[in-house]
Amino acid sequence: MTVALRAQVARSESLLDSIQWGAQIEGGIRGNPARPANGVNAASFIGDRANQAELNQLTLTAIRPVDRSRADYQWGFSLRLLYGADARYYNIAGVSDKIFTGREQIMPVMAHIDAHLPWATPRGLDMQAGILTAPMGVENLDPMTRPFYSLAYTTEYSTPFEHVGAMFQWHVTPRLDVQFGIDTGNQTSFGHGDNNRMPAGYFGVSMSDLAAGRLSFTYLSRVGPENAVRALGPRADHAQRFWNDLNGSYKVTSRLTATAEVNVLHDAGLRADTWSVVGWLNHQTARTIALNLRAEIYRDNSGAIVTTFLRDAAYEGALLGDPAIVQNAAPTTYGALTLGATWTPAIGHHVKTFAIRPEIRFDRSLNGTRPFNDLRQQSMFTFGSDVVLGF
Repeated sequence: MTVALRAQVARSESLLDSIQWGAQIEGGIRGNPARPANGVNAASFIGDRANQAELNQLTLTAIRPVDRSRADYQWGFSLRLLYGADARYYNIAGVSDKIFTGREQIMPVMAHIDAHLPWATPRGLDMQAGILTAPMGVENLDPMTRPFYSLAYTTEYSTPFEHVGAMFQWHVTPRLDVQFGIDTGNQTSFGHGDNNRMPAGYFGVSMSDLAAGRLSFTYLSRVGPENAVRALGPRADHAQRFWNDLNGSYKVTSRLTATAEVNVLHDAGLRADTWSVVGWLNHQTARTIALNLRAEIYRDNSGAIVTTFLRDAAYEGALLGDPAIVQNAAPTTYGALTLGATWTPAIGHHVKTFAIRPEIRFDRSLNGTRPFNDLRQQSMFTFGSDVVLGF
């Protein structure tokens, strides 16, 4: 073997060694004693089918991470593919929305090139370009990064999910990051995969390691048109949606963490406004057991934002302005209280993650409307659990 060939083989082996591989599967069920005739838990995305077990996610991941602490140029990538029921609500129009249209669908959660650029400040600038998970909010699609199986109203209706574009993090100081980015819109791409002709983008800041390392927070603002031309006509290109989200986390004790989120949204095209406040408490009761609480108040001033999607492809259709079978309640102030636990025993045998997360949730209209169970009831009680297995 020549010297040049040995060097090429060594570089290839080094590249493969730098890639982190993973797989994860999640399934769950949310029971509803009211047994709604339409079979759907109102205003729910994850675990939306009442009293039916779901394969939520089967994901495969390959990541070549960059080291943000280093002062040299670096590149990497992140790739995650997902198959399961959750893809119905996170699909990207023009990329994965037409591959399958049934209960279980497939989508790329992440497919982006990453770069660390030692510019302007000692810690430099980081960039991700491609298919990105939206950075706004506390909860996201990966079940092991959130405390509950179900999602808050704020997560579902007032934060975006997926983007095609570029995001940047400028590390101004060890504690302060400035974030900004541009994309085609929430869950849209290019051409026929875009519901209007204009881009959207972010700007915000993150601060960490405050109050002796106990406190961190992020504020992100987003603006751009998000409604479909097919639904609103030409004014959809200029009818802006303004998203504003502030969230922070405080380590009360070594076992107790408190997290809060405040969100305000205004949509000029729909003439709709929402505001919400969400709080989480997480108590690490034992090495393998955590107890969780989430409380939320969410106001939908118009009744146009909180939507229950009654068919598997309804969300994707509504995103592009196509006819979709949905239910919308009158303007409502929603209250929700969720109690849950997470059990994460170490079981070995190449299993990196194993978690069981039972939860009990109570939703209620605080202004007397009837948004639940086929628009017949003022409140909804659900109980359920998911199981997560990761390799």
